[in-house]
Amino acid sequence: MQVLALSEILGQPVYDAAGAKVGRVREVALVPQEDPNGVAAFVVKTRQGDRLLFSSAISTVNGGIRSNKASADWTAYHGSEGMLLLERDLLDQQIIDVHGRKVVRVNDVEFKPQMREGAFRLKLDSVDVGPRGAVRRLLKNVVPGVALRALLERIPPKPIPWEFVNLIETDPARRVRLKISSDKLSKLHPADLADIIEDLAPAERDAVFQTLDEETAAEALEEIDPKLQVSIVNSLDSDRAADIVEEMDPDAAADLLGDLPPERSEEILEEMEPEEREDVEELLEFEENTAAGRMTTDYMALSPKARVSDAVEMLKNFEGGLESMSTIYLVGQGDKLLGAVPLAKLVVSPQDERLAALTSEPVISCSPEADEKEVAELFDKYNLLTLPVVDENGALTGVITADDVISILRSKV
Repeated sequence: MQVLALSEILGQPVYDAAGAKVGRVREVALVPQEDPNGVAAFVVKTRQGDRLLFSSAISTVNGGIRSNKASADWTAYHGSEGMLLLERDLLDQQIIDVHGRKVVRVNDVEFKPQMREGAFRLKLDSVDVGPRGAVRRLLKNVVPGVALRALLERIPPKPIPWEFVNLIETDPARRVRLKISSDKLSKLHPADLADIIEDLAPAERDAVFQTLDEETAAEALEEIDPKLQVSIVNSLDSDRAADIVEEMDPDAAADLLGDLPPERSEEILEEMEPEEREDVEELLEFEENTAAGRMTTDYMALSPKARVSDAVEMLKNFEGGLESMSTIYLVGQGDKLLGAVPLAKLVVSPQDERLAALTSEPVISCSPEADEKEVAELFDKYNLLTLPVVDENGALTGVITADDVISILRSKV
């Protein structure tokens, strides 16, 4: 069957089982918690008031909406509780295209009529985000139908399949009632998700961020512009903010909390688990533009007597960022840095090989007071993936990763 647009359906005459015209279509409704893409009902404007015409009572949509029930049997419309009204909630609204990884505005909605076992069904197929939908709506009652269809054929369609649409609902209670989730967003790369969040208006941004699980939210937050990070975190309850900050790399968490007002930062720290709070508080003591201010305390360290099998087991249980997994550091008494083993060597070495035999010489390191320029120069000169930070006693205190250096360089542009 031919694809139908929402703009074509709205205003269509509605006929009852006897063929009498009883009203016009005012809205098209979905009930997402029951069927996420099937039209549940039409809201019909009649002389007796608005009525709900359920899809099960429709026989055809050709030449108007035709019901197989008498109008007296149509349900009175008392509100949209639990319903997604497509003109109100979709047209001209921003949605997230999870396939194209961007925020777009809906110009029209397209359906595919279906007949299954003699029953009529109108399935929401896609949203139109291009000029075709806008032109259709603009000229609907201005240009004759034949001329309009000829014009529209010359405009390329720009649909987004409904399965790739993530709705934005700013009312948390309504989002829950309609079962609008952000599961699709959690599958995006954190950098793409950050770009999407940055493109949204403040209310929509906060609404989307509230739906993300703590791990996904933390990964996205690390990719967001620092000024916007502050705005987002300030919009969250302290306990929710703490749960997210706990999932961030300690250096990124410290940078974020350092940008917040002291009282707000303290509120979040108080809600954090003791171990994570201690790691972040330690980093907050350092200047941001130093090596210590850029390092993370999430790194892998073992005794020189440890074997490859011990390192593999540590890798399996490591909860830090992937950037910190490229090197395993060997430390002795007092955490003194003794050597470093690249991850690649573990792959080609016997399980019982001692790590001390796999170290790369020499180990390049820097002091906590080293400035950002020196750190960047060391990464460039020695083609490093990670750079250990050691104190005056030679103890390993943290690690700077390549993504930290990229952040340093980007901030200078």
